[in-house]
Amino acid sequence: MNTKQLYDEYLITSMVAGFEPVEVERAAGCTVFARDGREYLDCFSGIAVVNAGHGHPKVLAAARAQMEKLVHCCTYVYYSPRAGEFAKRLAEVAPGRLQKSFFGSGGAEAIEGAMRLAKQFTKRKEMVALTLGFHGRSAGTLSLTGNRGRKKGSGPYLSGVAFAPAPYCYRCPFQLQYPACGCACAEFLDHVLKYQTAGDVAAFISEPVMGEGGILVPPPEYLKIAADIVRRDGALYIADEVQCGYGRTGTLFAVEPYGVEPDILCAAKGIADGFPLSAFIARPEIAAAFTPGDHLSTFGGNPVSCAAALANLDVLRDEDLPGNAARRGAQMLQRLGALREACPLVGDVRGRGLMIGVELVKDAARTPAADEAKRVRALCRENGVLVGLGGAMANVIRLQPPLTITAAEADRACDVFERAVRQANV
Repeated sequence: MNTKQLYDEYLITSMVAGFEPVEVERAAGCTVFARDGREYLDCFSGIAVVNAGHGHPKVLAAARAQMEKLVHCCTYVYYSPRAGEFAKRLAEVAPGRLQKSFFGSGGAEAIEGAMRLAKQFTKRKEMVALTLGFHGRSAGTLSLTGNRGRKKGSGPYLSGVAFAPAPYCYRCPFQLQYPACGCACAEFLDHVLKYQTAGDVAAFISEPVMGEGGILVPPPEYLKIAADIVRRDGALYIADEVQCGYGRTGTLFAVEPYGVEPDILCAAKGIADGFPLSAFIARPEIAAAFTPGDHLSTFGGNPVSCAAALANLDVLRDEDLPGNAARRGAQMLQRLGALREACPLVGDVRGRGLMIGVELVKDAARTPAADEAKRVRALCRENGVLVGLGGAMANVIRLQPPLTITAAEADRACDVFERAVRQANV
């Protein structure tokens, strides 16, 4: 049986709209090698995970050395040196006064834990999130997700969650123009708190740059306005950096340029360059709200994953991968931005660093071009470049390559993408 037959016979795949017809044999750096001998420039990074590139030698060496010593002991039953070392390093690089971490295995687990910690610290029970936000696929994280497409067919969801409008300037829910709008989407949080909650909000959670929602980059003042509003109400600010963190947007953490210190920050995906690990980190006084029995994770802080995460931080620093993300991102945004004028199919090009979204539309009314987006993705793949697809209306092409991408590789990706867009526009 080939791999597709094995998937069809033995894996639950009915929830997937359609697999990319690529059977991955191995990968290195920014290149994926398929079993049929084809090579692809990876511009999706396993959904923004292998930020330091596929199989970085230093990350693999650290994980391999740890595997020879210890694979698992349960970090929350026995003392695990690698977990302690990584927690210290994370505190050293995290913004502001964030110091104490809890380790899990995946992004949703980090969000669930952060939400619980916020409620216990504030002694409040409600949450505020954003429309178009995405925070995971567990019952709790789907409750915070403002995307009907992700939530349909499940539930019931947690009560006590209110939603504020996303900072989606291209499709502003108020039909205003930035900056004349005065950042109305952020100011509207005051209305949400006053009229959509019971005055018992523990935290406001947002992605500093929104991923699944279509690569939405807030205006520069958005997060400061939003955080000030919720803090005046007595709530915390949780930064969900599961996708946008770890150098992807040009700084180690995506929240840094906004001048806002999160009360809790969540990380996963790029945290260990492909090894399963997640974390939420908080100020000590907030972390102390957990009492015995409140929280645990069997595989959280796995020694092998923590060893990989330590090496990953070294690589990000030593190779200046956030800086490379900023440079290559600017290069790609300039190239792709020219398509807005040249090709009617391209409605908007946006992003920060190597977190780039190209929104495709059918006409001047901005009708989402979902079918065309699928066609563009397929054409890119056929020409050796792997890209993602997202947005609430499935019309946003996502370019999120490893942060190790070179200038020549970035140009190649843009060349292939431009040809694909022009072909799909015919």
